[in-house]
Amino acid sequence: MGTSIKEIMTRDVRACEPNATVADAAKVMAQGDVGPVPIVQDGRLVGIVTDRDIVVRVVAEGRDPNATTVKEIASTDLVTVAPGDDLDVALNLLAQRQVRRLPGVEGERLVGIVAQADIARLGKDKKTGEVVEEISR
Repeated sequence: MGTSIKEIMTRDVRACEPNATVADAAKVMAQGDVGPVPIVQDGRLVGIVTDRDIVVRVVAEGRDPNATTVKEIASTDLVTVAPGDDLDVALNLLAQRQVRRLPGVEGERLVGIVAQADIARLGKDKKTGEVVEEISR
């Protein structure tokens, strides 16, 4: 494709510390109108919490969002991209791992996030459409 991740990733990403409560993360989501909130400790990306995580791992289990920390429910087996990676790398990772968002990192430091919607807006070719369709299943 010739497009790099840094050209399409969102750079101003709000994150939470691991000891933030789930209620705090939900407020970040509401204020930013976003579904994922990266979890960062000392500048390092250590996890991610999504709105679905809150529903499935907190609300559905009857846990208190004001007492549950994001580190208790965060996904930590993360797949990431680097700003210099080609968009094809992101497309392949999204399809292989069946995720809708990829944190952008330099080393372990969070520098942005790429969402399926970012790629869909950019991509007009058949491959992009096929990948977005595959992830959406």
